[in-house]
Amino acid sequence: MADTIHWADVIAEDVLNKSGKHLVATGITPSGHIHIGNMREVVTADAAYRALLDKGADARFIYIADNYDPLRKVYPFLPESYAEHVGKPISEVPCPCGECTNYAEHFLKPFLEALRRLGINPEVLRADEMYRAGLYTEAIKTALVKRDEIVRILEEVSGKTVAEDWSPFNPRCNECGKITTTKVTGFDLEAETVDYVCACGHSGTVPMAGGGKLTWRVDWPARWSVLGVTVEPFGKDHASRGGSYDTGKRIVREIYGHEPPFPIVYEWIMLGKQGAMSSSTGVVVSISDMLEVVPPEVLRYLIIRTKPEKHIQFDPGQPLLTLVDEYERLRDKFRENDPSLGDFEKRIYELSRATGICHPEIPFKQMVTIYQVARGDFEQVLKIVNRSGFSTEDEKCIRELADNVSRWLELYAPPFAKFSVKEKVPVQTATLSELQKAFLGAFADLIEAKGKISGEEYHMLVYSAKDEGSELNRLIAQKINVPVPQADPKDLFKAIYTSILGQNSGPKAGWFLSSFEKDFLVTRFREASTYSPEKAAE
Repeated sequence: MADTIHWADVIAEDVLNKSGKHLVATGITPSGHIHIGNMREVVTADAAYRALLDKGADARFIYIADNYDPLRKVYPFLPESYAEHVGKPISEVPCPCGECTNYAEHFLKPFLEALRRLGINPEVLRADEMYRAGLYTEAIKTALVKRDEIVRILEEVSGKTVAEDWSPFNPRCNECGKITTTKVTGFDLEAETVDYVCACGHSGTVPMAGGGKLTWRVDWPARWSVLGVTVEPFGKDHASRGGSYDTGKRIVREIYGHEPPFPIVYEWIMLGKQGAMSSSTGVVVSISDMLEVVPPEVLRYLIIRTKPEKHIQFDPGQPLLTLVDEYERLRDKFRENDPSLGDFEKRIYELSRATGICHPEIPFKQMVTIYQVARGDFEQVLKIVNRSGFSTEDEKCIRELADNVSRWLELYAPPFAKFSVKEKVPVQTATLSELQKAFLGAFADLIEAKGKISGEEYHMLVYSAKDEGSELNRLIAQKINVPVPQADPKDLFKAIYTSILGQNSGPKAGWFLSSFEKDFLVTRFREASTYSPEKAAE
């Protein structure tokens, strides 16, 4: 049975069964390139937040940068010199490019810019600042005092034995700066300090406010309690039986006296045939990179159209064109108020759109044609856009789409999508039949005599060649002295592509032909209609 209510609205209805204010939270550790797999989390959160607002809820939306997490290892994209920083909070590790304040900001800055381009604008919180400001201090005290109760929960839920010297708090060593090599030896609730010993040989005392952090399985439920989180999406790894959400539910209830947030469990985004995206394995396309290729609303649509619990197959090559086509058909139906568009589809479109992002009129595939006909010259792009019947008022939007197409052609486009307009009649034109050459000459005469011709009109003109009595059929007959030429449109389209591109296929003919100035087509088709290798060599 087809869905009638969008998943984001179903979530909002479930959440609103609980009264009061609502806080939608999402958090990602900026330890590497934040990829479009991570994008599923923030777009899902944004959709749930928007659905709550649409239903009149008192709601906030926050993104927490887990920048106080440690650097786990020397990732493939890092030099070996980073080995000395493994174990330190990533907010205290040097920036890889030397231009940002720290390692975490190096990856966080492009991610936040990508969110802005996607029309997602949460309040941004940084974990290191939250710890230093003392937001977690009471939660740390509670965890240290109730350490044995937490251990019991962890062992009962996960089925794993917790080490005798385990502590819910990881102090940051005053000497080496690491939080993964320290052990708690004592604490003072009044002074709000923790004593530790470190594997580097140093021992000392740190303040609870900023001197370390709660271990992940305690940090997460503590955050729900501290901030009052009521809705949060997270990957299926956290939702596995005995996983961090299962332990978090009990810790937040039994240790902190707070209800866990409504869970939105999402599946992975699979990258082509390479599998699930992961920063650590290097199977990754960053959101920033993808926004250079795909319009933001299409990336939103990729997430919005699919229930969170279903995995998404994403391929930026040929399948991307299918995705864009699907979105553009939905967009056109919405704009035209098509009666066949149901409420469910309308909702998908509404949640795929966002304020502050471009919504170009020009189809992506048509821009692929326009950009290549213009040879990448943006002034020419604007002229062709205008000639194709689109407004050129919003140059910024058009430039963004042209830049998307440029990068797609460079990085992901299949060979058949690429072409180059030949400066002269291509030598392949010599292979055309007498009928094909006669068609090109007749077509040149016909379009020269007409006024402005749209892409659709060009397309229909070519098809008219097969119809006895049509003007084009009659002109072809005159050139080859045959009463009723048997013209197959497939052969005629081949003649067009061969005479301009030197290949027997190309982009959608209507868009293609309407991208050229009429004078160019008239001259090229006439030259092609009389072309011979000997003549070309003269």
